[in-house]
Amino acid sequence: MWSYFCLSLMDPTKILIWNVRGLNSSARQDSVRTIVDSARPDIVCIQETKMVEVTRRTLLSAFGSDFSEFIEVPSAGASGGILVTWRRHIGVSGAQRVDNHSVTIQFSLAEGQPWWLTCVYGPQGNEEKIQFLQELRNIRADCPGPWVVAGDFNLIYKDEDKNNANYNKASMGRFRRFINDLALKEIPLHGRKFTWSNQQLSPTLVRLDRVLCSVDWEEKFPNCLLQSMASNDTDHCPLLLGLRDNMVGHQRFYFEAFWPKLEGFQEAVSVAWNSVPAGPCPFISLDHKFKSLKGCKVGVTRKSGI
Repeated sequence: MWSYFCLSLMDPTKILIWNVRGLNSSARQDSVRTIVDSARPDIVCIQETKMVEVTRRTLLSAFGSDFSEFIEVPSAGASGGILVTWRRHIGVSGAQRVDNHSVTIQFSLAEGQPWWLTCVYGPQGNEEKIQFLQELRNIRADCPGPWVVAGDFNLIYKDEDKNNANYNKASMGRFRRFINDLALKEIPLHGRKFTWSNQQLSPTLVRLDRVLCSVDWEEKFPNCLLQSMASNDTDHCPLLLGLRDNMVGHQRFYFEAFWPKLEGFQEAVSVAWNSVPAGPCPFISLDHKFKSLKGCKVGVTRKSGI
């Protein structure tokens, strides 16, 4: 479902992402307010509100008077629910969209192309997970351009996303194909490896909460930084995405699985590799070839600062 509005003010700098396990109590609203006051985000993405309707009173209590605009997915009874709210000075443009497991909004910038934010709360059931991934594919088809997807996916795609071997390989494969098919990149999380715990003596730890982005979104925000925050109030840790927080300098190189599928990839790599002639020392020649590969551009923004 689409709706439209237009407002152009200031650019956001920070996004808070958190499964709060219920925004329907004054104690939890106080906890959210403490995090908001500390982190100073411009946009807040809340999952599992457990509220059929978020009232202005709840908005004021949990986020403060500066957060006057919001969109939501209502909960099904006391289960689920998504809320995205932003400060009144933040520019929005275009459309906002509400789906079964996500909300999507387009934010404008003072200069340059607008970008899309989708906040997700993934379902629990296997069949619902399949429908959820199709929902995201449909959103992407309708929302071209820079796109970032954040929230509790209730999915993993790598063995290292969980601290035990109790995996659903089929579900992991579908999530991995979704990421590769849509050419998305995961923004690395700093501060901790897992984002959820069942809080037992011998806990199960899982990376359920994450941020994925398109290549052109990363080009727009090359210095973004995703960090974990501390909270003892829920079994999920809050995530803070700073859009301009990373220091400019030499960054880690990440090879993305979808690159070889891009048109011209093999040719660009071949040209860069063969541009360095063989020298008297094979190790120096190899080093020069790798440096040439680092500089080749195949239409992909990489985490190497080039």
